[in-house]
Amino acid sequence: MAILPILFLSALILALDVYVFQFVKVVFADNNYKKAIYITYWAIPALLIGMLIFYNFYKIEKLDIFYRLFFGVMFSIYIAKFISFPFLVIDDLIRLFTWIGQTTGFISPKTTQTVTEIITENAPENITQKPNNLSDNSSNNIKNILEDNTITRSSFLAKTALISSGATLATLGYGIISGAHDYRVRKRTVFLSNLPKEFDGLRIAQLSDIHSGSFFNKTAVKGGIEMLLAEKPDIITFTGDLVNDRAKELKDYFDIFSKVKAPLGVFSCLGNHDYGDYYRNWNSKEEKQQNFRDLCAAHGQMGWKLLKDENHLIEQNGEKLAIIGIENWGLGGFGQRGNLLKARQGTEEAATKILLSHDPSHWKAEVLPKFKDIDLALAGHTHGMQFGVEIGDFRWSPVKFRYEQWADLYQENNQFLYVNRGFGYLGFPGRVGILPEITILELKSITN
Repeated sequence: MAILPILFLSALILALDVYVFQFVKVVFADNNYKKAIYITYWAIPALLIGMLIFYNFYKIEKLDIFYRLFFGVMFSIYIAKFISFPFLVIDDLIRLFTWIGQTTGFISPKTTQTVTEIITENAPENITQKPNNLSDNSSNNIKNILEDNTITRSSFLAKTALISSGATLATLGYGIISGAHDYRVRKRTVFLSNLPKEFDGLRIAQLSDIHSGSFFNKTAVKGGIEMLLAEKPDIITFTGDLVNDRAKELKDYFDIFSKVKAPLGVFSCLGNHDYGDYYRNWNSKEEKQQNFRDLCAAHGQMGWKLLKDENHLIEQNGEKLAIIGIENWGLGGFGQRGNLLKARQGTEEAATKILLSHDPSHWKAEVLPKFKDIDLALAGHTHGMQFGVEIGDFRWSPVKFRYEQWADLYQENNQFLYVNRGFGYLGFPGRVGILPEITILELKSITN
């Protein structure tokens, strides 16, 4: 990152913090520890800007995990601040229109209303009247209590903003601490019209979007792979994004993923991150190309059969099932390297064809209109945006506005697509609501 973008980003950070700080002062005006609170508040942007500068000029690869966690935490903090914006803007708009009204004479000047005054003004008359049997002294006591516990509209909105920010920060924090590695096994049965009886009941596991360079808990990752192996699938598939950018990210987790084995084989394809296109510090074109060769070789070294516009036939009692894998093919600027026409060659005798294609947009853009013989496609890529809500059969994530098929099983006539929510994470080092997934698909023949 060049210095000018850093300066621009720093200016935005400071502008946001100056604005939010006005309301922090309102909330903690009478707090005995307000000095410590103010120092802590300003220490956060100072630390963030300092780390941005340090990361830009003195990037140390050994600290990659620290950098990712640090910026993930900072991302959570500033998202929480943005959540407070609506409340803060409402208060400022009220102040602005009140000032305009008083300046133009449309509103008569008056002191700021408290929440108690607002309630009292709108209460029934008999509630605000003093009962006949209530002494003047008791009435004064009640009045004093109300005055002691009043809260201005500005203070009310500021505290509401603080609570909203706090709840957001707590949620995102929990997503890092727990959600990042809270692996879930999701099982689905897929009924295929072309499935021979020899493959009826075949169990296929799917992993996707490992992003090994993002992990910070090796023990948890090992536990996730043990969950996969405990399911004893017949075939294991991996649908791309083994790393974020560089093959060396896999080093610390190579021994774990090398344990991924299945009786009928482990098959994989490439995702958009596997090509190193998002890494800006390659010393040469050759270095980038060597990185790609190293990554592809790692699949084989782990015992995975990487399918780059290729296929593999599995035969049982004379019946064949084809596993087809293509290079990344996606819409929206993610590249269309894959060649499905080439990958299908030699699969004519296979009764059932299963496609590994990283990006789910490929299914509707090319598979459905052109390749009716693809019975089941497996994809990943979306991560479910690592944020959303899933309750029973209901699921929602902002990523749905970008991808029509973004998680779980989809069907068009006799063709199916399963979109895995991802095993790892990218950017934000956690997950909220959309948890990391291990997929188990059982194939069943409609005729059986």
